[in-house]
Amino acid sequence: MKLLTPGTEIDGFVVHECIHAGGMAHIYRVGYANAARNPGFPLAMKIPRMTAGDGAENIVSFEVELTILPTLSGHHVPRFVAAGDLMRLPYLVMEYVEGRTLQHWLEEHPRTLTPEGALQDTADIARIGSAMALAAHSIHQQNVCHLDLKPANVLLREGGSVVLLDFGLSCHAHYPDLLAEEMRKAVGSPTWIAPEQVVGVRGDLRSDIFAIGVMLYEMATGELPFGAPATQGGMRQRLWMTPAPPRQHRPDLPEWLQEVILRCLEPEAAQRYPSAAHLAFDLANPEQVPITERGRRLRGPGLAVHFKRWIKAAGMHYQPSPLPARQIEQVPIVMVAVPHDDVTDATLYSLREAAARSLGIRPGARLACVTVISPSASSTSDSARSETMLHRTHLARLKQWAAGLDLSRHSASYHVLEAGDVAQALVRYAEGNRVGMMILGAATHGLQLQRFIDTVPIRVARDAPCTVILVKQQLPFDALGQ
Repeated sequence: MKLLTPGTEIDGFVVHECIHAGGMAHIYRVGYANAARNPGFPLAMKIPRMTAGDGAENIVSFEVELTILPTLSGHHVPRFVAAGDLMRLPYLVMEYVEGRTLQHWLEEHPRTLTPEGALQDTADIARIGSAMALAAHSIHQQNVCHLDLKPANVLLREGGSVVLLDFGLSCHAHYPDLLAEEMRKAVGSPTWIAPEQVVGVRGDLRSDIFAIGVMLYEMATGELPFGAPATQGGMRQRLWMTPAPPRQHRPDLPEWLQEVILRCLEPEAAQRYPSAAHLAFDLANPEQVPITERGRRLRGPGLAVHFKRWIKAAGMHYQPSPLPARQIEQVPIVMVAVPHDDVTDATLYSLREAAARSLGIRPGARLACVTVISPSASSTSDSARSETMLHRTHLARLKQWAAGLDLSRHSASYHVLEAGDVAQALVRYAEGNRVGMMILGAATHGLQLQRFIDTVPIRVARDAPCTVILVKQQLPFDALGQ
């Protein structure tokens, strides 16, 4: 269809300029003709292309977005405003979000930095990558997989957060998948599409993690891990291929960043991060990332390894996608608040037993051990060196506490926070790291007294954004004596 001219009025909306003319849709800045209806934020209207030369996927993807966008909420998606009649003039009106896309960021940051700039370079990649992962996690919690994450669909806001755009290829676990029903080929952008999408498996949240890995690879190296394949055969290669390690292109990149990127790009979804929250956690805590052979390699696997993977991929039976929200619940980030002051053996033992039970029924869950110290504890130190030693002492205590846990199927990290308000620090940590479950000791005061004293456990249980388990202090002294 022809571009709409500025001033055109559609169902009470006045069209301004066209801000994007893509292959599947045109997007315009719009406003209400009646200023009294102004919602308080700028608006954009999306109209699908429907000329004779356009494919059926244009209108199908528009219907998908029309179904999914109104169901989404939160700061990581544009707010839905209105929709037009499909039989007359289909359109979507949504919030126009100020910012620049990751594509613009890539164009402004060519990978030609010197080793001296590598530290800031890595920090920017980790910050943006973590924001992307948190945005993806937000929609996954709402049972939506984006399935078309790419630099043009990632909007970077001024404050550092990310907004995801264009849900035309997405999948909602509770609605019919129109694209799977109508299309008989892989649906997605060839450069960023995940291996399971190539063979028709849709709705797996780990497909979005793969796409984030592709973007992280390009941000770090300036190269695309799998090129830009134009054929089905070219896309199928990622079912068994491992890209060249990022450090082969950029030797100055840290091993932890390569570890994170290559884990995202594993051909089998089960070998990637189990949720986007786990990915965001590693990007926000690089010093806690365990380095394996994946992070240390400087060359990709040889021909023999790829041949074995090709054989395995040829006979692999791909399972239906797990329900996104259920997948997240099965592999939460489990946070344990370990006290350090005026703490008894009974408390430490009870917390460890509760953590063991929670991790034992959740293979793949992540353990975050946290202790909160007073700022005065470090301010009384004679120097920065003694302050560092204080943190190291508390980290050693956390690791000693966790030594009795079976962590063979879990990632674990240890964190010392400085705060005057312990409850507030724990709640903020849980919010910022998308913790799914928090374990802490119950107050030792009696129930009658707790009615008048706002204890740390009570405040955390009231304000935390996750499940909170309050553990009663018990210690089997006979077993401890043995």
